[in-house]
Amino acid sequence: MTDLRGLTVTRFTEALASGAATPGGGSASALSGALAAGLVAMVARNTAANPDYADRAAELDQIAADAERLREELVGLVDEDAAAFDRVMAAFRLPKDTDELKAARSEQIQAAYKAAVEPPLRVCRDALAVLELAEQIVEQGNPNAVSDAGVAALLAASALEGAALNVEINLGSIKEESFRSESAEAAEQARADGLRLRDRALATVRARLG
Repeated sequence: MTDLRGLTVTRFTEALASGAATPGGGSASALSGALAAGLVAMVARNTAANPDYADRAAELDQIAADAERLREELVGLVDEDAAAFDRVMAAFRLPKDTDELKAARSEQIQAAYKAAVEPPLRVCRDALAVLELAEQIVEQGNPNAVSDAGVAALLAASALEGAALNVEINLGSIKEESFRSESAEAAEQARADGLRLRDRALATVRARLG
C-alpha cells in the first residue's frame, strides 16, 4: 500500500477519487482531525508569540504541544486506517474450497474487521481531544485568529463524526456482541461529547466575531 503520509495534497485527493477502496472515509476523517490539530497549534503559537498575551504564553505553549502530538497521531492514523481495511479485503480473498478453509477464512475476516475498528475508534478519541483544545483556543487565542480556531473545531467535529460512521459500519460485520456493544458505546459517547464541544466552541466564535 502507498504511504499516504508521503503524498502531496493533490496526490492524496487523487487517491481518494481513484475508485480504489483505500484510502476512504476513515483516512479522510483522520486527515481532517490532523488539519484541525494543526490549526489549533498554529493559533496557539501565534498568540503565545504576541507580547500582548505574555501572561498566558505558557498555557498556550502547552496547548500547542498537545495539539502537535495529536496531529502526529492522526497523520499516522491516515495510513493505519487504510492498512486495516486492506487486511479485511485480503481476508475475503482467502481460499474457501473446503470446510476447513472456509472456517479459517471466516475467522480471519472477523479478526480483520475487529482490527479495522481500532483506527477509527482512535480517531474518535483523538478528534475529541482536539475539540477540547479547540474550545480552549477559541476562548484564549488572539481574536484576529478566532475564525481559524472555529475552523479547527469544525474539522475536528467532522473527523469525529466520520470516524464514528466507520466504526459503525465495521461493527455491522462483527459477530461478537460484547465487542460490538463496547466499541459502539465508546464511539457514540465520543460523538455526543464532541457535538457539545463543537457547539460551545462555535457559539464562542460567533460571540467574539461580534
